[in-house]
Parts: sequence; C-alpha cells; structure tokens
Amino acid sequence: MNNKFAIEAKNLSKVFIKDNKKIKALQNFSINIPKGSIYGLLGPNGAGKSTFINILSGIVNKTDGKVIIEGIDQDKDAIATRRKIGIVPQELNIDPFFTPFELLELQAGLYGIKRKDRKTEKILKDLGLSEQRNAYARTLSGGMRRRLLIAKALVHNPEVIVLDEPTAGVDVELRQNLWKYVDELKKMGKTICLTTHYLEEAEKMCDLITIINKGKKVIEDSKKNLLNLFSNRKVKFDIIGKNILIPKKLKPLIYKEEMNSIVLEYNKKNINLSDIIKELDRNNIIFSEIKTYDEDLESVFLKMTK
Repeated sequence: MNNKFAIEAKNLSKVFIKDNKKIKALQNFSINIPKGSIYGLLGPNGAGKSTFINILSGIVNKTDGKVIIEGIDQDKDAIATRRKIGIVPQELNIDPFFTPFELLELQAGLYGIKRKDRKTEKILKDLGLSEQRNAYARTLSGGMRRRLLIAKALVHNPEVIVLDEPTAGVDVELRQNLWKYVDELKKMGKTICLTTHYLEEAEKMCDLITIINKGKKVIEDSKKNLLNLFSNRKVKFDIIGKNILIPKKLKPLIYKEEMNSIVLEYNKKNINLSDIIKELDRNNIIFSEIKTYDEDLESVFLKMTK
C-alpha cells in the first residue's frame, strides 16, 4: 500500500471461458494511478480497458492479482472500495422513466446518504442539468444523458472517478464543457481515470498515460516522455518555382513530394532543421513558407500497438 496512489493494480489477470476456450482479457497487468491526477488508459477495442474498469467497480471478479483503491484492499473490504470510486460507464444505462432528480436521489439512497447530506441540486447545476431536473430521462439528448451518467457517479462524493469513453457521441460544445468540468474535479483533488478513443483529448488532458494492448501493458509514462520516445519530425516547405531538383542529401528524407511543396521527415536527434534549410539554400531552392509537425499521441499509440 502506498498513500501516494489512488489506485494500485498488481499483476492483475482475468480469464474468461467462452466455448471451452480461455480468453485472457488481462495478463499480469500492473499500474499505479497517483492521487489528484488525470490518468489516461488507451488501447484498441478488446485491449482490456473495460475489463479493468469492471474489476475496479466490482462487476467482474478478477482471476488473479490485487487491487487497492485509496489504500483499501478490494479483497478485504469490497464495500469500502466501492464507496471510494465512481464509475461512469460507456453504455447509456439510464432508466428512461425517471427524471434526473429522481435518478440522483435514488442513487444517493442506494449509497445510504442521508437526505440532509445529499447534494443533488448542486450536482445537477454543475453539470448543466437543472432545467431538465424534472424531465423524463428518455426525452434527454445523448449529450445530456452522458452528463447524467457523470452526475450519478458523483452523488456519493467519491475520491476516484473512472470515465469510460465519456465523450462518445457527444457534440463538440458538450465535449468541451465536460472536459472543463473534469478539470474542475481535478482541482478539487479528485483522481480521474479515463479511457478514450479521442487521442487528442488524452494528449490535452492527461498527466500520465498507459497504453494497453491484448490484455498487457505496453508502456506507462508521462505524456511528455511518451511523446519524446519518438523523435521524428515532419517539415513542409512551400517551394517557389517548378521542376525543382531535390538535393541528393535530402532525398532519403522525402516523405511526400508535390508540385509546389515537399514534406521531409527527419530524426531530431540526428539532424537539425537549420542543416536542411542550409542545404536548400546551397542548391538555390527558395521556399515561401515552412511548417513543422512533431509526433503526436496518435502516432505514438499506433506505433506502440502494432
């Protein structure tokens, strides 16, 4: 147990039996999620992300390993760990015949929260659902239902919030509002663990990232270190003139060549951009504009999961 971590998973394994065959959803999976961080769990479909989340929530029993949530061993006190964590599932599993107010009150009751201690109205207001408090859930838009799921996960004031694809099917404006609220939760000291297929969101929001594939951890590191793992950079030159002959030294770097532009790809550790520009100058190649593109999380993700 380490009081620096909100979630500790040690050598976690899960085996499902289907048609008399063993399916290894998780294999010796270990991660440590620091308190107060936004932690990204990335991987392709079937990588094991949802299995891990379901184990945290107690929906799925692990085959082997250990899970500690806010210092509490899940095997020793499963009820206490469930009080520490709020899960926002990927599926919109909301009773259509209840209103947002009723659903939050019901959820609070299931957690044994006394009426005087409930903060239903504040949660509805924080998530922009006050006007819909008495509307049947079936009449809400997809984005509002997604926010209602987050609201349900917050009624017992958990220290850890797990978001499974929280912005799936949400329009751009609602997505930005959701992430703004996630950032506010972090400022309140909450720990956020999220899975997402929107890699640009993970790149923008997450402090730490684990990439998982086929039930195994591929890599775990800070976002900055992950992006620095791959040191390739692309540079685009808009060329003035036609029928330009590319210098022999630069030909191995050609990524894409068009009539009025050329894109070169080079390793920042071995080549300086200034050397490329000097080589163009030596060969009297004039360009009107230059754009550089560093590797992003998507390119790192694709290379790691190949």
